[in-house]
Amino acid sequence: MPPRRRPVIKEHKVSNETNSRGLPLAGIRVLDMSQYEAGAACTEVLAWLGADVVKVENPKGGDPGRRSYKDESDADSWYFLLFNANKKSITIDAKSPDGLALIKSLAAKADIFVENFAPGVIERLGLGPDVLREINPRLIYSQIKGFGRGSANEQTLAFDMIAQAAAGLTSITGFAGGPPVRLGVTLGDTGTGMLLAISILAALHRRANTGHGEHLHVAMQDAMLHYNRIGFSAQALRGKAAARVGNKLVSGANPPCGLYHCKPFGANDYICVYTSHNNPDHWRRVLEVIGRSDLIGDPRYSTHAARVEHEAEIDDLISTWAAHHDKYEAEKLLGSAGIPAGAVRDTQELHNDANFEQRGIMQWVDHPQRGRFKMPGWPVQHDGATTEIHAAPLLGENADAVLADWLGAGPNETAAEESQYEGDAKQ
Repeated sequence: MPPRRRPVIKEHKVSNETNSRGLPLAGIRVLDMSQYEAGAACTEVLAWLGADVVKVENPKGGDPGRRSYKDESDADSWYFLLFNANKKSITIDAKSPDGLALIKSLAAKADIFVENFAPGVIERLGLGPDVLREINPRLIYSQIKGFGRGSANEQTLAFDMIAQAAAGLTSITGFAGGPPVRLGVTLGDTGTGMLLAISILAALHRRANTGHGEHLHVAMQDAMLHYNRIGFSAQALRGKAAARVGNKLVSGANPPCGLYHCKPFGANDYICVYTSHNNPDHWRRVLEVIGRSDLIGDPRYSTHAARVEHEAEIDDLISTWAAHHDKYEAEKLLGSAGIPAGAVRDTQELHNDANFEQRGIMQWVDHPQRGRFKMPGWPVQHDGATTEIHAAPLLGENADAVLADWLGAGPNETAAEESQYEGDAKQ
């Protein structure tokens, strides 16, 4: 596919001093053979931080994520666009001798290699860690799999919800007496990718001192175990498995704590309220805000233990008050009184909130197929500026430019693009 000119992004007005002087990972090259979300989330962060991330894709369709959750359009899916911003794409048939040789040539020039194929696939392709690290001892070779090396399920495939279930997150999500529920966010995928990205940055730092790369391997189940530390603290406290508690805290009751329905009582018209037993003033402030100062000092509620015992009554008090306010009114009244509180916002409300755009947390992007759309970016500011987002690449869009930049190759010196390389299955 011939290279296509990337759109020039002009809409974002946030100060971009970081871009003008160079992003933190400028000059770092990432050879990205990941697909779907876990690997893509990791490499997108690296791209947002300035790394030159090149996706090596199957000539027949590319990353399967391009077709995930697809509408009737011929364009790449929104799913793909949101996880592959600021990257480049090159198509290579990894199963052909020429394609394999080309990938090895690129790996020789890379700082980081990332893959998340099914167990054993990358090795069968002849691109395992021993092979590429012999070619390039400075390479940070990074892998995401579903289950850990040496575990009983090492060869089992996994997606986000599998990792959540296997690591205990699902077991503590949901209401008491009800079935387990997967988290609404894809923590199994993106959360694993974030942990790998952190380790990659640490490996880059060590390489600066030693001159040598390393082999990083993270399992989605193991990563989710890391995110479940509060569950294990609850188990240690009670001597039994952590339970499902709905909108309460798995670590223990802390009334008032939870979601309370607000007018006009729509599906997401709720205010989330949290009070800490380490700060008794939270409870006093709540009583003042809801107009029940008469209960300050009442022995039924004056201590944390007493409030736990009368939690249902406290929930009724907050619910009665919340029913007279919309969620934003409730948020303002509680928040301004020094009480941790937040309205439940849906994705449409967040999309329409201009403040996220003004701060560069949500940014407008121009895509040659999808047109102009808004998407979340990297939330960390560097010297007060957020990273500018550029559209995800079309399949093979940057082939000539990448080969010229990385290898000094002339145009159209890509490997044969007729057969489909192995790896359509995920972790």
